[in-house]
Amino acid sequence: MSLIHATAIVDPKAQLAENVELGPYCVIGPNVTIGAGSKIGSHTVIEGHTTIGKDNHIASFAAVGGPPQDMKYRGEPTQLLIGDRNTIREFTTIHTGTAQDAGITRIGNDNWIMAYVHIAHDCQVGDHTIFSSNAQIAGHVQVKDWAIMGGMSGVHQFVRIGQHVMLGGASVLVQDIPPFVIAAGDKATPHGINVEGLKRRGFSSETISALRQAYKTLYKDGLSFEEAKSELQKMVSNHAADPATAEKLAEFHDFIAASTRGIIR
Repeated sequence: MSLIHATAIVDPKAQLAENVELGPYCVIGPNVTIGAGSKIGSHTVIEGHTTIGKDNHIASFAAVGGPPQDMKYRGEPTQLLIGDRNTIREFTTIHTGTAQDAGITRIGNDNWIMAYVHIAHDCQVGDHTIFSSNAQIAGHVQVKDWAIMGGMSGVHQFVRIGQHVMLGGASVLVQDIPPFVIAAGDKATPHGINVEGLKRRGFSSETISALRQAYKTLYKDGLSFEEAKSELQKMVSNHAADPATAEKLAEFHDFIAASTRGIIR
């Protein structure tokens, strides 16, 4: 029995693993590759130079690999790369990259992307993220591993979202969120360290305590941005005897030090 519904339209040049499942009225373009075990729901369109890995589930009415919503785009053969074991729910839209950036939109592995999410051109999404329904990220946004995007949240272009961040529902984010931080608001502001999330992911009490102190240094001690960076660098050195904690403190420091849009304050 064929796993491709009779009403699906698959370009002869598309590359599909033998056990890919396609529901009714799917449309698969010529430059699409879909890996083994992936299941595509009814009425979904996958186009562009799009490569999808193994064991992904893309639900009905999704639009994947469409051209970027960028007025500078002139039809360049940019790409969308999606890893393995992702769930992408109904009416989600994910676009290819642009020539003005690296030309690639990337989504990693084991992500949970709920209904009506939009992931724009040139975005870089890591592993194990959660995008709640109606979360919308503009072009060139970076979302690091284990980040959680609240429902109906909106993110400005070029913003970076650190690992293990939690962004509250209906938030508007216009600057970077450092790793491990909770943020929320119609202009998102910081609300502490994501302690419960870190506990669930196996962070030690010592590491969590150090990250809480790093947050206090950055946000509560009345220091200038440059002063806070200097103090955070000292914290990394002071925890050299605990490599796991020093590593996470370094991630916190290095993220804010590399910010070009500025961080939420």
